[in-house]
Amino acid sequence: MKKVILMMGLAFAVLTVSAQDNPYIVKTKGVKKTVVKPDKLSAAAQEEEPEATDFMGKNFRFYSMCDWKVGMRFMVIPEKYDLLVNTFRDANTNKEVSSGKLRHHIMVYKGHEDMPNGRVHVNFTCEDNNHDYYYELPNGTFDDYCYGKMGVPTLAYLGDVDKARELLLGKQLLTRTQLFRVDTEYDGDGYREVTVDKNKVVEVKAIGVGTRSFPVKIIVEDENGEQYYQNVAMSKTNCGMRDDEFIVDNEKFLFQGSFEFSDANMAVSQDVKDYLNKTIHTKVATSMSSKGSGKVRDIKVPRFTGFVIDEIVPVKNTRYYTLTLRETESRRIYYKDITFTAEDEQGGYNEDSEDYFGYVFGMGEGEARYTSKETRAAIREGRVIRGMTKDEVLLAMGEPVSKITDSDGNDMWLYARSNGVVLDVKFDVKGLVKQAKARVGDASKAKSSSSSKKKNVGGIPGGTMKTGTPL
Repeated sequence: MKKVILMMGLAFAVLTVSAQDNPYIVKTKGVKKTVVKPDKLSAAAQEEEPEATDFMGKNFRFYSMCDWKVGMRFMVIPEKYDLLVNTFRDANTNKEVSSGKLRHHIMVYKGHEDMPNGRVHVNFTCEDNNHDYYYELPNGTFDDYCYGKMGVPTLAYLGDVDKARELLLGKQLLTRTQLFRVDTEYDGDGYREVTVDKNKVVEVKAIGVGTRSFPVKIIVEDENGEQYYQNVAMSKTNCGMRDDEFIVDNEKFLFQGSFEFSDANMAVSQDVKDYLNKTIHTKVATSMSSKGSGKVRDIKVPRFTGFVIDEIVPVKNTRYYTLTLRETESRRIYYKDITFTAEDEQGGYNEDSEDYFGYVFGMGEGEARYTSKETRAAIREGRVIRGMTKDEVLLAMGEPVSKITDSDGNDMWLYARSNGVVLDVKFDVKGLVKQAKARVGDASKAKSSSSSKKKNVGGIPGGTMKTGTPL
């Protein structure tokens, strides 16, 4: 084991290509802009592609191996595992070639061929030494293999890097995530993570090669002169990752997960921009969308839920904005389309619309700062626990069917559930929950029995109740 680790260390130390000698290797310190001849093949291929309206779809086409064309260029970017399990063989000798020796070499695709022994070779010529190499498919036919996302190990697609340089160098972007990286080694791959504010305006200073999975390394600089980078997958060509893996922590490794063109948010008025990074809370239960397991779903979010506004993006040709909301406790991300004016499209004025920011949200943490974590959890789950105040019970359960007062002056609220169960919530003289007990009954009985008590403080006609909806 020690021998293996030593060999890996020597491979990186001795065989590393200096950043100064390779225009595709860029660093956050001493960045040098170098214009590399674009991949003409990828530009031509994009002309054949159906017209797309979005930036990514229009400029960065995904090429499965089935679609690879002769002349496509890739760079060898081995991971540590690739230094032990070699990817390529020399076409003349059929011997394995160390991935460390080929590190940062450019491979040009030359097509594939079926061999007499039934194996399939994916062929390349190396631009750096003019030698021919091949990758032997582990099993099956080329057609069977090429439809998968596995591709050829170690290879980062340079067509995406060249196109990104052409379109993004010198452009202003907005940050969409908080986690970026800073290089710690000039001739190595060391880095440290840094935290950056969301919606910060940055300028693209350099673009080079990142990793096989995230081939495009984008270095940006903020107004303070600080530089940091993100490795992103633009087209996902040969990245070796499935689409459903680009979620949660990996979402930032998509371009749109880390950056956004500044013009989108520049179209937002200054009044609306002032809401960015502010803490708000829901004043009413409301529907939002949330992303999980690669799917977007609608979720009913209860009152009393705190959020931070991470992003505000205008919806084209409407008066709406899409808010990206980060829940203050779970850190989960939600989305809500909202308008900042109560005026509707017909010119009317409706402050009770669920689309109106002022109706749905209040500024700050709201009542959350006055309650314990346990109580907040109970409110979200629609439960009543001992020690709750009357306001907290209302947040958790809504208005009761009836409110009564006994001979000792203690209040009791009755809640009728749809399954015929009645919940009796008793308060002590201080107005705190003393007991919450469920019993078999129905709304009409609960209401009629309450009228025989000393004092009926009100109820909801028909015996219905509003309940808090848990997350």
